[in-house]
Amino acid sequence: KLCEGILNVLEKDTETSCQVACLEALRILSRDKKVLVPVTTKRNMQILMRLAKLDTVEEPLERVSEFPVIVEALKCLCNIIFNSAVAQKLSLELNLAAMLCSLLEKCKDQQFVDDIKCFDLRLLFLLSLLHTDIRSQLRQELQGVQVLTQALESSLSVRWAAEYKAAEDGDRPPLSLQETDCAIEALKALFNVTLDSWNVHSENESHQFRYMAAILRHCLLTTGPTEDKTEELHSNAVNLLSNVPVSCLDVLISPSSQEDTDIKHNGMNMKAIQILLDFMEKRIDKGSSYREGLTPVLSLLTECCRTHRNIRKFIKAQVLPPLRDVSNRPEVGTTVRNKLVRLMTHVDLGVKQIAAEFLFVLCKERVDSLLKYTGYGNAAGLLAARGLLAGGRGDHWYSDDEDTDTEEYKSAKPNINLITGHLEEPMPNPLDEMTEEQKEYEAMKLVNMFDKLSRDELIKPMGVRPDGTMAPLEEAVSQYHANKENSSDSD
Repeated sequence: KLCEGILNVLEKDTETSCQVACLEALRILSRDKKVLVPVTTKRNMQILMRLAKLDTVEEPLERVSEFPVIVEALKCLCNIIFNSAVAQKLSLELNLAAMLCSLLEKCKDQQFVDDIKCFDLRLLFLLSLLHTDIRSQLRQELQGVQVLTQALESSLSVRWAAEYKAAEDGDRPPLSLQETDCAIEALKALFNVTLDSWNVHSENESHQFRYMAAILRHCLLTTGPTEDKTEELHSNAVNLLSNVPVSCLDVLISPSSQEDTDIKHNGMNMKAIQILLDFMEKRIDKGSSYREGLTPVLSLLTECCRTHRNIRKFIKAQVLPPLRDVSNRPEVGTTVRNKLVRLMTHVDLGVKQIAAEFLFVLCKERVDSLLKYTGYGNAAGLLAARGLLAGGRGDHWYSDDEDTDTEEYKSAKPNINLITGHLEEPMPNPLDEMTEEQKEYEAMKLVNMFDKLSRDELIKPMGVRPDGTMAPLEEAVSQYHANKENSSDSD
């Protein structure tokens, strides 16, 4: 009854202060799903849309006194659409997404509209998240990618130095809280709209994604009002970069000019890549929520390294520098390599796979190079999954290898334990002091233990086929013997 009464008052032309008070009350009520039934009708949704200036396509935003009403009406719509499936369907029927895009256009050159813009973008994010039909409508009919990219560009106040290169200003102050929130909402909405966009089919699409990637590079170089807000901004930028076709990510690096004092490699400015690496390490150090927080940036860096040679060489120099001290196991220590090797045996399968894949790509998908940096024990899971337990390299082609072994590594190499990946002191052989009878007794004892575990189906003995893949032991042995017979010379 209270909701109905509030909406009846809002339907009439009342004073601005009265409208704001009613909308504030409705915003609080709309958090409760049980009271949303009277609100989620076509008539009542249209009342809120009118108050949010979503039904006046041509009329510009001029009366600043109305801005609080618009903001509160948008907040109410955000709550209602988030909590009601009926409201989500009505949004499609009432063409709400198109009206929100139109309101966003009106905000482009206006002052004092940051709050309106922020909640407009939040509503677009919710619609594109909760209703796939609205997502496709935004992408195909409403040029949502361009509209949202422009909103992101204006939130970050991007100035262009060249095509696909934003001007860098080291003295620029951090973004305000409102600007940061607007940018975050635009990034989240763009993420939904650009899902499944790995394949670029036209030159126009390629330009669009390169333009977006250039803005995202600028976003990575930008700081927010607090450290937490900066991390949230960068996190959403990383998520969106994961949707950008990898061929368009070359704009993350640019030729370094003479006056640049930033991080360089091979004549290219690598500042954005360094920020991604620092972000990745910070997420590893956090020690929790690896699947949500770490896998997007690891996946992004893996694809960048696989496709762009300069990026791979720069990251390898940071993550896998030439080995000198091999006295400790690869997973022991505080370097980025140590942290990533520890993730290769993480309990979460997705985290384990992407960490191993990242290091494998840095090693140009060469098994011997990966084993040098990680040890066979840490790499076994990846090699088994890729059918590379017998050695070799992956399917992708990389440029010719360069010899990066240091003199210290070369001298220690003969004594490195290949399983653990570090230098071990020679251990005394326990069999030296045993008689032949004792050796036979211990061997049979071990065989019986394995046999019992196998018969009880607690373990399944496996072997490596000649092609490097895993198979039950009997099958692997028979294939090995068959190959040996076929390859042997006949008399």
